[in-house]
Amino acid sequence: MGLLEGKTCVITGGAGSIGLASARLFLAEGAWVMLVDLEAADLARALKELNSPDAASWVADVSDSAQVEAYIDATVARFGKIDVLFSNAGNSGVVCPVQDYPEEVFDRVMAVHVRGAFLACKHGLPAMNDGGSIIITSSIVGVRGDRGGSCAYVTAKHAQVGLMRSVAKGAAGRRIRVNTLHPGPVDNEFQTAIERNISSATKRDATAMINDGIPLHRHASPDEIARSALYLASDMSSFTTASTLMVDGGSSG
Repeated sequence: MGLLEGKTCVITGGAGSIGLASARLFLAEGAWVMLVDLEAADLARALKELNSPDAASWVADVSDSAQVEAYIDATVARFGKIDVLFSNAGNSGVVCPVQDYPEEVFDRVMAVHVRGAFLACKHGLPAMNDGGSIIITSSIVGVRGDRGGSCAYVTAKHAQVGLMRSVAKGAAGRRIRVNTLHPGPVDNEFQTAIERNISSATKRDATAMINDGIPLHRHASPDEIARSALYLASDMSSFTTASTLMVDGGSSG
């Protein structure tokens, strides 16, 4: 029997590398999976790659309350009440000094990361089975600052930790665990775009600079982050809540 046998799991940002790697692993462990993302074409590609009757998808802007409620309702209608809610959707914003940071970009980053996680909890908790798990993808920068000029991203990732700790206290009575997952740099297009912006702003090779600061001297693979998400999703973490799980190659140590 798999670690998630018969469990219903929602993954936002499901068409991205971490979301898709997590979906693949969750399915292998016996779960039913609802992928949520912004673009229908990306979700179609992800479903084709997964090639499983136990996976479905829903197009939604995670910062829109009605659309979040719709993906929760669609999941329950398709698979039943939710056991794992993985709020993983994100965007990177831009890299520049705070005095030059575009306000509309700041607002959008906060909307996707913070409002998106808040709405997932707001609408998802009533549809969850007792004893379930909520996972919010934060970042290594959610526990420390960053000199790269990504003020919106850093602010949002810190805010998610505060949200997690608040929701964890309220959900504990139903034995629902709430934790944040904190990847360090991941070898994917999302991180590559961030590092490209940092390289442009600093005139230095951001990838090499970042690897130099990681004790394991490399980026993580999406599969490595997915295995940590599986730990938080499954009963392996049955006594873990209100925690910040660092998956960063030792960078925060």
